[in-house]
Amino acid sequence: MNDPISAILGQWSQELNTYSALFRILLSVCLAAVIGCERSSKRHSAGLRTFILVSLVTTVIMLMDIQQAANSGLYLLSCAAVIGVSIISVNSLLLSSRSQIKGLTTAAGLWGAAIIGLAIGAGYYTISLIVFAVLLSSLSAFPALERYLKNRSNHFEIHLELKDSSFLHNFVTTIRRLGLRIDDIEANPAYANSGLSVYSISISIHSKELKKYKTHTEIVEALRSLEYIYHIEEMLP
Repeated sequence: MNDPISAILGQWSQELNTYSALFRILLSVCLAAVIGCERSSKRHSAGLRTFILVSLVTTVIMLMDIQQAANSGLYLLSCAAVIGVSIISVNSLLLSSRSQIKGLTTAAGLWGAAIIGLAIGAGYYTISLIVFAVLLSSLSAFPALERYLKNRSNHFEIHLELKDSSFLHNFVTTIRRLGLRIDDIEANPAYANSGLSVYSISISIHSKELKKYKTHTEIVEALRSLEYIYHIEEMLP
């Protein structure tokens, strides 16, 4: 496949030589650094150095694989690299005390950075830049849209802390009167000895008026005024 960017740069960028290898490594590091800075700015577990290392390693591995494939025809190192990054991504996931999975977006971002590194190492500059632009947009620009859509959806989850478990019945009654339906209630064992009764609750909005005029934030603020609630907040991804 003819790459438009390599056609502009010249024949040297299409072949595997010292200059093209250095260019691919440098490009890989630069793109990964931008993604890593975006993650670091939001205080995620995997930041600048992690993304640079993942992209750098996968780029170098692809360069080595291209050299070895001339003899064997197999890209074994690249396959191993994808598996390795997948394991790292899974290990970056955390289960918070509120039964939320943390780090899923960052884990997917690491895997995406690895794919970009492999693509750059293979000399697919145009595809790499397109994937980079889409990935960066997904991480930085789309969250605001995602929050807006989620805030207007018919389903949401809350983290609820009651002063005593006896108030749970009162809370359920209030929820139903507001035109909401509880789909699931799960007691959080992490707060077992805290003196509080803590729950993760899935809620559906079935009142047409609430669907039309109220957001999740407004509903949660209304529930916060109940005197037996110690703390309540929507659980966000």
